[in-house]
Amino acid sequence: MTRLRFDANLKWLFTEVPFVERFDAAANAGFAAVEYASPYEYGPAQLRSLLNNAGLEQVLINTPMGPPGSPTRSGLACMPDLVPEYRDGVLRGLEYAVALDARFLHIVGGIVPDGVSPERAHARYVHNIAWAAEQAHGTGIGLLLETQNKRDAPGFVLRSQEHAAAVVEAVGDDNVGLLLDFYHAQIDEGDLIHTYERFKDITLHLQIADPPSRNEPGTGEVGWAALFAAIESSGYDGWIGCEYRPKSETVAGLTWMKEITR
Repeated sequence: MTRLRFDANLKWLFTEVPFVERFDAAANAGFAAVEYASPYEYGPAQLRSLLNNAGLEQVLINTPMGPPGSPTRSGLACMPDLVPEYRDGVLRGLEYAVALDARFLHIVGGIVPDGVSPERAHARYVHNIAWAAEQAHGTGIGLLLETQNKRDAPGFVLRSQEHAAAVVEAVGDDNVGLLLDFYHAQIDEGDLIHTYERFKDITLHLQIADPPSRNEPGTGEVGWAALFAAIESSGYDGWIGCEYRPKSETVAGLTWMKEITR
């Protein structure tokens, strides 16, 4: 049985302070690793320095996305008309991931564009993931595919965990696997322990938040004690990203780690 390890998502946690101060805040709260969606507002050397000074490991970053409300707000990987932009984003993401010694680059799938059939978007997505896998060879960076729920991201290219798993199988590359986010999975599919058990062999990373409000574990509808026990007993030895919106103040809300995982 392995001990569960949680990393802090700095987009969501420690927002009481500016982003560059969240590294020290996470370390002071007891975290040994961090993740965040977008590093691109800062230079790799600056981020590397922040990680080193705080004694933190970088777990993952995302490929570039457009601003909120834009067609590319949830990524570009399924968009037939934006292949050059997608490829530029993957290469930029890999450059940052290597510089930060990140374990993973999350290839964000995207919303199926208006006027594009789901079948065409899916075909482009699979081709784009295969291309990214080729670019990642020799870097040591794993590529993650994540299903997002239809309530928060209507029209997202991946419809279910099963759909994402089928893409992993179609690409057939050992450095491509699932990012299983239990918040998204609970909203669309539920049955989280069975879902985890079904796809654990191709799951490279986990993320957590408690529906319906996306707050910390113990504030919503998920039975976390049983779920964490199942993950622990499975031998999962990766990180679990805390990608939730604290209900009040970040540090005060961290009591769930001891209460649920004891």
